[in-house]
Amino acid sequence: MAVPGPGSSEQDIRDWLIGRLSVHVSRPVQELDATVPFTEYGLDSVAALHLYGDIEDAFGFSLDPTLAWEYPTVAELAGFLATESAGSLTH
Repeated sequence: MAVPGPGSSEQDIRDWLIGRLSVHVSRPVQELDATVPFTEYGLDSVAALHLYGDIEDAFGFSLDPTLAWEYPTVAELAGFLATESAGSLTH
């Protein structure tokens, strides 16, 4: 899966996030559901920081760690990232 970046579709971002989550919680992608909260997969604070580091590297902008509570699922976080990355194209 290609690393998404500015202008990527929400679905591309969602697929990429599922792949990254799979790595950080050591579970197969097929077992992960984009609508299940990160905490239900056992994503602890250390793994969350690594995941957010992956996102920051891919998108080139810093994220507030509290976003994990504001967007607690892959689907919600992908929607946020798609909006933010589209906005970065206009700045």
